[in-house]
Amino acid sequence: MSSAEQTPTVAPQQEPGSPPTRHRIGFGQAVALYVGAVLGAGVLVLPGQAASMAGPASLLSWLFMGLLGLPLAMTFAALATRYPDAGGIATYATRAFGPTAGGLAGWFYFTAGSIGQTIVPLTGGYYVATALRINQSYAFLIAAAILALAVGANLVGLRLSGRVQLGLAGGVALLLLAATLAAIPHVKADAFTSFAPHGLSGVARTAVVLFFAFAGWEAVAHLAGEFRDVRRDLTRATLTTVVVVIVLYLGVSFAVVGTGTYGNSELDRIAVGQVLGTGLGFSATVAAAVLATVISLGTTNAFIAAVSRLGYALGRDGWLPRPLSRLSTREVPANGVFLVGGIGAAGLLVSYLGSWGTEDIVGIPSSLVLVTYLIGTAAGARLLTGRARGYAVIALVLTLLVTPFATSYALVPVIVAAVALVYRWVKGKMSGLPKPS
Repeated sequence: MSSAEQTPTVAPQQEPGSPPTRHRIGFGQAVALYVGAVLGAGVLVLPGQAASMAGPASLLSWLFMGLLGLPLAMTFAALATRYPDAGGIATYATRAFGPTAGGLAGWFYFTAGSIGQTIVPLTGGYYVATALRINQSYAFLIAAAILALAVGANLVGLRLSGRVQLGLAGGVALLLLAATLAAIPHVKADAFTSFAPHGLSGVARTAVVLFFAFAGWEAVAHLAGEFRDVRRDLTRATLTTVVVVIVLYLGVSFAVVGTGTYGNSELDRIAVGQVLGTGLGFSATVAAAVLATVISLGTTNAFIAAVSRLGYALGRDGWLPRPLSRLSTREVPANGVFLVGGIGAAGLLVSYLGSWGTEDIVGIPSSLVLVTYLIGTAAGARLLTGRARGYAVIALVLTLLVTPFATSYALVPVIVAAVALVYRWVKGKMSGLPKPS
């Protein structure tokens, strides 16, 4: 594939009012950020869950969704290369459909990304609390510590945050690779004999569940303006990450299936940890806790970096309070970092007081991310040309196919949109901004 086919041929278009930046992100940091954004804590649960749903044929579901995730990844890479702005999805929607669509898209993703900073650290907290054999209520304190570390790294700046991300991404890759290699002596041929016990329908249902395992490509788009060479590095980093993620997911899924480490919800939840612990000779819960901590910290670090930049852009464009568009002396949108971290912390507190778990709130950000994908891929289909437009159309169709499975949370985007429009209207009344159109 030529570089001209991978991305639009026009020069990158930086948005007016974008923050001055020292362009700190290189190829290695870009891959690390992508891995952190895409390879979430679901890697601990989904291999076992998928194997229970489809048997050994779940490997086909992983491969299928990994390859189908490529159009989504390439769509956001092409858009970010053409419009390297902190607004990311909000910028693309504005370019394609006007400022109101852009503002709403920004609110959808900002809300989803901020609430996600409750769910991701709490997932890690659960695994650590289990390994330490302490009450699950302590998971909230552990989650708060993970969140605080990620906020601190981002406040220092992308130089430290990027180095932290490199270490975390490398650690995740090594641990998952170790789980795969450690399982090889324990793999049994008869584990694959009844290859598709639930038929093609089981493979299809599993593929739908795995859709969000390959989500997260949109996050790094908000950091595109801070790449040293966005045209050279972003698409290369995207393709590299696609390969890395598919290999790691397939590797651990093969290990889980080949060793028969699945079959009930309790085992599915720690299947990867069980494989790693058995192969290396220590507790499965400890192995899972180490993996969960590294993954949760890496994902939280990457998303706070991305969503705080989106907050900067929304503040700049009048869709959020203006102070969010201010930069610290380290050229960091510190107010945005604090806001995203504060929303995550508030979510932890409310969840603790209400005895809510991650399963009770995960549908909220998932529904908003799905709408964001619909808007982003539609914007790509309108703005891009050539092969990049083809990727966007395919990604849009795939996202539309998943949409019916999220109808139970359909009211969430409606509420967020209503709040955003009211905020914009009130702010327009007070400052003379144009009304939403």
